[in-house]
Amino acid sequence: MIFADIPAFEAEGAILAHSQQVGARTFKKGTRLSAEDVRALRAAGVETVAAVRLAAGDLDEDAGARRVAEACRGDSVSLGTAATGRVNLFAEADGVAVFARDRLDAVNLVAEEITLAAVHPYDRVERGQLIATVKVIPLGVAEATADAAAQAARTGGTPLIRVAPFRPRACGLLQTTLPGTRDKVLAKTTEAVTARVEGLHGHLAAELRARHDTRSVADALVALRRRGAELILILGASATTDRRDVIPAGIAAAGGRVRHYGMPVDPGQLLVLAEIDGVPVLALPGSARSSRVGGNDWVLWRLMAGLEVTREDIMRMGAGGLLKEIPTRPLPRAAAAPERVPRAGAAPRIAALVLAAGQSSRMGGRNKLLETVDGQPLLLHAVDAAEGSRADPVVVVTGHAQTAVADLLQDRAVAPVHNPAFASGMASSLRAGLSALPGEIDGVVVLLGDMPRVDAATVDRLIDAFDPDNGAAIVAASAQERRGNPVLLGRRFFPEIREIEGDQGAKPILQAYPDQVRLVETGDAFTDLDTPEALDGYRRGREG
Repeated sequence: MIFADIPAFEAEGAILAHSQQVGARTFKKGTRLSAEDVRALRAAGVETVAAVRLAAGDLDEDAGARRVAEACRGDSVSLGTAATGRVNLFAEADGVAVFARDRLDAVNLVAEEITLAAVHPYDRVERGQLIATVKVIPLGVAEATADAAAQAARTGGTPLIRVAPFRPRACGLLQTTLPGTRDKVLAKTTEAVTARVEGLHGHLAAELRARHDTRSVADALVALRRRGAELILILGASATTDRRDVIPAGIAAAGGRVRHYGMPVDPGQLLVLAEIDGVPVLALPGSARSSRVGGNDWVLWRLMAGLEVTREDIMRMGAGGLLKEIPTRPLPRAAAAPERVPRAGAAPRIAALVLAAGQSSRMGGRNKLLETVDGQPLLLHAVDAAEGSRADPVVVVTGHAQTAVADLLQDRAVAPVHNPAFASGMASSLRAGLSALPGEIDGVVVLLGDMPRVDAATVDRLIDAFDPDNGAAIVAASAQERRGNPVLLGRRFFPEIREIEGDQGAKPILQAYPDQVRLVETGDAFTDLDTPEALDGYRRGREG
């Protein structure tokens, strides 16, 4: 392949290397120039073009990409059209993407001109989903190079990537109980498991509940087998902490065999993989009561697709196995093994974050934070509350009207931080504020800049109620048992707060972790002055 600046009068048949605008006409990159194209270029005064000429034994970019993609395509995978040197591969069924990582690497190691990108091996995929893409980077490639990449994709005589479709399976569910096990928890678990298996084209054919002891577990497993369960899922009232614990012992007593205990995926570590008379049995960790993906799903996907899962398969799942925290987890891993050793008897270190970046969009052009309320700008009421409390440090996030807001803070012991993305909404201000906090704090009180009735005593009451070791990792002000503002959030939630987008605060966190929320009655958790009417009404009320 020859890449060069070619005289326009010699460019017929060459492939344009860069898009070129000629008058009202655009010649796109990759265009094979015709005689008419050459005449148009010359008429416009173009003397040379950056272009490629293919030599004998070369393929153009699309032909090269197609040749490699065809070698990659296995069962239940279709090819898209070839364009701009790219061919995409799509799943033809809901299922699991199956390929060997070393074979994909072998394709990419053939030459820099050809690349293959794909989802992770054994990822769950949906029909119509893009699962891989072949790209020839230059405008042409030697046929021998494309053939070498295709050969690497067909190592062993089979195509590189296929989809193992989910198979309709009759699933059985066993839940064990202990004194005090709540029916509500059992019902929600049934709901979660049903949604899981139905999403994988299966159905919950039978469910049994049994006491959490070896004999009861064994009897229930035998009963589920008799009811035609093709795959059995177990959720125990107590975690499995050893191969000889109740659930593994019950599997053995039912004539089954434990194939593997544990996995290097978190959440999901306390998983048990077993079988009874050839029927897979999966004892799930407690995290499976959540709908979030855990290690148990990685195994369940494969089983529902009819794939064998060996103990070695599970033991190789550690790379990428540190998953997002599960909301219902009693002891989050960051708390179980914290970054630093807590100081014995020390009070929690709480910062304050005052949000003052908004555009006051409902105020008719007025900046509410600069409006005088009770003798001073509205924003300073929130700043006073933060500064007068035990919270330290106090960070104020600015955005709209940055200079005017910053002027209000000149004589204050606060750290202003600007949010240049303030127009995208409150979530960006939370991210900016969290990034400015010191690493050693245990939590942060988030105050809105337009709530003049919040005072330092309110902030301190939230700090007093903060007790993450006893289910109060989030503390919110409330009025008549309705949750309002401000809100104190424990450090463990910071990574998830940073993922929130748009014009919302930390509400998704409070909804995801209701068992960690403690309400503190403050009498007024809702007076925010968003509109001219609200502001004027508040002033009249204070004057009266």
